[in-house]
Amino acid sequence: MSPKRTLTLALQLAAVVVVVALIAGQLLGQPVLLSFVETGSMQPTLDPGDGFVAIPTALTGGLDAGDVVTFDAQEIQGGGLTTHRIVDETERGYITRGDNNPFTDQDGGEPVVQEADVVAKALTVGGSVVVIPYLGTVAMAVQSGIGSAQTWLAVTFGVRSLQGTQGLAYILFGLSVVAYAVDWFLTRNSRGTRERDRSREDGTSVLAIVGVLALVLMATATAAMVVPAGTQEYGVVSAEFESDNPTVIERGTSQQLEYVVPNAGLVPVYAYVTPASPGVEVSPQRLAVGSRGEASTTVTLAAPDETGYYRLFVVEHRYLAVLPPDVIDELYGLHPWAPLVAINGLLGGAIAGTGVVLLRGEPARIRSRESRAKPPLHRRILREIYK
Repeated sequence: MSPKRTLTLALQLAAVVVVVALIAGQLLGQPVLLSFVETGSMQPTLDPGDGFVAIPTALTGGLDAGDVVTFDAQEIQGGGLTTHRIVDETERGYITRGDNNPFTDQDGGEPVVQEADVVAKALTVGGSVVVIPYLGTVAMAVQSGIGSAQTWLAVTFGVRSLQGTQGLAYILFGLSVVAYAVDWFLTRNSRGTRERDRSREDGTSVLAIVGVLALVLMATATAAMVVPAGTQEYGVVSAEFESDNPTVIERGTSQQLEYVVPNAGLVPVYAYVTPASPGVEVSPQRLAVGSRGEASTTVTLAAPDETGYYRLFVVEHRYLAVLPPDVIDELYGLHPWAPLVAINGLLGGAIAGTGVVLLRGEPARIRSRESRAKPPLHRRILREIYK
């Protein structure tokens, strides 16, 4: 493969990764590698539609005043992911403000931002945020187009499951199968006579199709593990009196609540429920949830001695039970993302390996230079229709 073709493929792959990362971040409700802003609240640092590199909080090593962070807002524009700057830190959490706003988010009614609310920090170099102009504008346009296409398909075929994250996985899987079927149909008569030259690689490869299927499977598995999990917030009132309301707790005492982990899928999962703020205990912290079943653990919430309203958190991580529990325990002890990587590697490697074994007579067709002169795809389709 020539250096020019290698560079072209690398740029195309980078473009696909960027778009997929942005769309996946929007679908999962958490930035994936990249993110962007939609409003002008962070001008002049970030203009509407500007993108930035989003570093997950699990890798940031702590937050400080001056950091630009993406957090799960409760009140700002009705709630949802918001990117603003930390301007101060208190005992109860972080004070945030958009660079273009005259007052802090907390002055406008947003609760103090806790570490459990923060999902990512913007990458900075020399104290300045690394900005990718117009990245968000492109991502929003692509996302809007995909959403419209999913809605049209769901309405046309009367299948609601074609919408959302899982629906997108179904559509990608179907397109991959159709693409392979069309390529097989159009080249079926020339397979026996095509000269093979193993010194050059070109054309459509079944290995590429298998790779796409593996990526779709991994994306679906990741969504099944990430989407139902996340952070659970408890709004606790530390009061002077006892109450029948489980979240109104007499100051200096504690209250136990049941935390239920449902599993709507066919594959059993392991769930880890751990405290994400002071004053919270969870026992047991690991649960095994069967197919289409549920399991529960006990969350103990402690009310501070000082009366007032407090936000307490637990965080849930869940993993498909395709690895032994001891292995998942060890990986989880290293980092909560480690089991995700291992499970995706196992699933993606399994389907890719199976594809290579079962299709070893077909994949990576190596064509001679003469075979590249065949007509474009649309002409071959028309030829098959009218011949």
